[in-house]
Order: sequence, then structure tokens, then C-alpha cells
Amino acid sequence: MARILIVEARFYDEYNDLLIAGARRVCEAEGHSVEVLTVPGALEIPGAIALAAESESYDAFVAIGVVIRGETYHFEIVAGESARAIMALTMDGIAIGNGILTVENDAQAMVRADPEQKDKGGESAKAALALLALQDRFAA
Repeated sequence: MARILIVEARFYDEYNDLLIAGARRVCEAEGHSVEVLTVPGALEIPGAIALAAESESYDAFVAIGVVIRGETYHFEIVAGESARAIMALTMDGIAIGNGILTVENDAQAMVRADPEQKDKGGESAKAALALLALQDRFAA
């Protein structure tokens, strides 16, 4: 049984709840334990994962959040930098599924977050578990 930490940027409650439900369903269906940690925004997710990874309390991570394009350049910064930082942590060997939605509007967020539609929370949990399996496979 693996210990999975879902790190969520709690900004859009309805979408986050759906994403977490999808991720939790996938992890628990495979017998893994799940905890949720909330951070202020998507830019804080990679830092929280890095700190949690150092503690060696968790085996894999699922990043959950929603970034909806607004009227300013802030969307590009948050979307790009959160993805870049998560990828850097993944390249360092941390098993992370990236479920941070970067969308144009609420309708796109709903379709992607809903476990009955695109289930991006569930997909990101599957990605984290796949990377965890690769860690086990290639462990010396």
C-alpha cells in the first residue's frame, strides 16, 4: 500500500472537489492511503510537494488545481511556472501526477474536473501511480 498525498490549490471549490474525488477514487480502488494538503495557489503546489517529499512520509503525489484564463498575463505565469516546477521535481525522481487544469473558462474546467466526464483528477492519480511503479521497477 502506497501513501499518496494530494496537494491542492483551493481556489475553485466545486472543481477541486471533483478533481480530488476522481484522484481519491483511483488511489483507494488500488488500496492506497490518501491524504489531502491545501495550499494557497498553484504556484505553491511544487514547493509543498518538495517539502513533503523530503519528509519521506509519502510515496507519490497528485497536484490538483484550476487556473482559468483571465484578462492579464498572470494566467501564463501560473500555468507555465507550476507545470515547469512539477516537471523539475518529476525529473528529480518524485512520482507526481499533474492535475492542475489550465483552461479558458468555467465550462472547460467542469468537463475536465468531473469524474463522469474527462476525470482529470483520476487521470493524474493514474499518472502518479504509474511513475511510482516505474520507481519500484528501476530501484537498485
